[in-house]
Amino acid sequence: MSVAIIAEDFAGMRAQASGLVERAGLEWHFHPVRIEGLWRKIPTRFCPFPLRATAPLVLPEHTRLLVSVGGTGGAVALALKHRTGLPLVQIQNPRMKTRDFDLIVANVHDGIAGGNIVSARTAMHGVTQQKLAQARARWADRLRQKDRALVSVLIGGANGRFSFGVDEARRVGAQLASITRDHAVNVALTPSRRTDPAALAALRDALRTSPAYIWDGAGENPYLGMLACADGIAVTTDSVSMISEAVATSAPVTIIDLPGRSRRIRAFVETLGKEDRVRPFTGAWSPWSITPLDDTDRAADEMLRRLAL
Repeated sequence: MSVAIIAEDFAGMRAQASGLVERAGLEWHFHPVRIEGLWRKIPTRFCPFPLRATAPLVLPEHTRLLVSVGGTGGAVALALKHRTGLPLVQIQNPRMKTRDFDLIVANVHDGIAGGNIVSARTAMHGVTQQKLAQARARWADRLRQKDRALVSVLIGGANGRFSFGVDEARRVGAQLASITRDHAVNVALTPSRRTDPAALAALRDALRTSPAYIWDGAGENPYLGMLACADGIAVTTDSVSMISEAVATSAPVTIIDLPGRSRRIRAFVETLGKEDRVRPFTGAWSPWSITPLDDTDRAADEMLRRLAL
């Protein structure tokens, strides 16, 4: 079965949809939504003709299922559903009438419920135990050192709700440097595309004399290897996707708090905190026993069962 993923062209949205579809054992093709003209200034759900507001979307004839992500993707995919008659699975709260979708996979913190809604504690993603094992074998010799623990640090950036500037980078860098001095710990750090270059430079400066590997964006991306090889993971609070991928590993996860506010993300972190799957990052090395947490397989099974795929 071929699945059309309908979403804005953001890495996190693509990862959520492809992760859910691949866990269901289905093939997919991605169709980016690009809202054009004056419609870019208002939420797409208010547009009376969403397919006229976006660049043309052409689905292969063998498409049998639509999967959309976010409000914009959901509005456009719903119009495609009405045009094609294909079933539609929505990821995230669409902020539209939920009964119009065949299935919605929403986070617990979205606070929506209904007969066609599957609630998940984590975002959907493709980080499976098999992929982690493969990455561990590939990256262990490059990231780990004998008799030293590895703390992997996942840095996001400004997203309209939270910020990560030079001051925050200096604070986090000093805390990480302190951990490497006081404990037998190495640091592996990767920025995201949203990380401010000045903040990244401040992190490099703070860790310049510490046993730290900082990915410079060149060569093979070490992200999956960092997840797989870590004894502990620290991740900034701005990214639900990175946090969800981190808690799928066997490492304890700490959350680096950032200036800003998001009710939904705070509720998401609180949900994981109640499971003792995440704790605040305090600049101390104090790991604890955990069990990997990942609701993607359950959501994929529910999708297959409820839609009889």
